[in-house]
Amino acid sequence: MKTVSIEVLRLPHMDGIDLPQFETAQAAGADLRAAIETPVTLAPGTRKLIPTGFCMALPAGYEAQVRPRSGLALKHGITVLNSPGTIDADYRGEVGVLIINHGDQDFTVARGDRFAQMVIAPVTQGTFKLVSDLSDTVRGSGGYGSTGTE
Repeated sequence: MKTVSIEVLRLPHMDGIDLPQFETAQAAGADLRAAIETPVTLAPGTRKLIPTGFCMALPAGYEAQVRPRSGLALKHGITVLNSPGTIDADYRGEVGVLIINHGDQDFTVARGDRFAQMVIAPVTQGTFKLVSDLSDTVRGSGGYGSTGTE
């Protein structure tokens, strides 16, 4: 498993909260914790930007992908709204996570709760070249649902 060094700046409202951490030796995602002063309750269908209390400097050529935690999605219908959210290597602001409650009951996030996860991944940038036509494939221009049952 490859590791990269990520500089992290702790903001004052993160005092006493753990940095992102991988909970098992081979975990792909590091858990993110809520750096909120008071609990936040999301009613079904509502969304909220939850601060993490830190900024970071990713190495050039990497991104951080913010994703839901599977247990919260299964048990409570809590997910990351723009999943996966991308944090670019040149962003230096606070990491915040936009979560939504797709469940049927209120859900409360408390200070220090693990509520999302972050995966560090290499980035490939493409170059875009304008052409007059594209090569043919079996699929062609078939879109949504064109390869099987819905």
